[in-house]
Amino acid sequence: MKPSSMKTSIAEKILARPDARLIVDEVSQVLEAERRLRRQFYETVREDQKAEFINGEIIVHSPVKKRHDTASGNLFILLKTFVAKHQLGHVGHEKLMISLTRNDYEPDVCFFNKEKAAAFDEDQTIFPTPDLIIEVLSPGTRDRDYGVKLEDYEAHGTTEYWIIDPKARILEQRVLDGEQYRLKATIEIDHTLESVVVPGFSIPLRAVFEEEAHLRALADILK
Repeated sequence: MKPSSMKTSIAEKILARPDARLIVDEVSQVLEAERRLRRQFYETVREDQKAEFINGEIIVHSPVKKRHDTASGNLFILLKTFVAKHQLGHVGHEKLMISLTRNDYEPDVCFFNKEKAAAFDEDQTIFPTPDLIIEVLSPGTRDRDYGVKLEDYEAHGTTEYWIIDPKARILEQRVLDGEQYRLKATIEIDHTLESVVVPGFSIPLRAVFEEEAHLRALADILK
């Protein structure tokens, strides 16, 4: 079921109940409490702290393992270099916060196209929906990366979503097909990754995980 039709179905079920108004009032109270907590989150979150606001909960992330840092950092460098060279937009890493209708996330890597990036200013701290989001799995984030984040990115129109498993050394590439994500490819270590929304960006997946392959891919981009 597509997100929009799912929302309609939920609304229809609520409206069919005699206590629909009570349910709506209760939900409204919960969401208002969330809005107050969200304002507090904006006021207290620190620049040196990776934190997100998800469904009314402030989530502070633990330090990552080396394999996570390597994959995230290598991919950021390659994507950032390619996007900068071809003037395609802006690439964010780790501490760039995107604000959706209910939740705030700090993706491991994200890309905004040239049109969106042109509206950013140097003092900006809150950003809109990216065109590409990349999350690197860890034991503490796996459920959210495949659950609420996938659903939220899908609902807000992020065209492309990559999930990287740094332990298995694979990447799942999802793209929007109408209003729903479709798994376009599961890319293994010896295969090539090609972006849909970043035209021309193509790298061997090995370059995300191994330094020698990373340096070769970076040199190819800089040619």
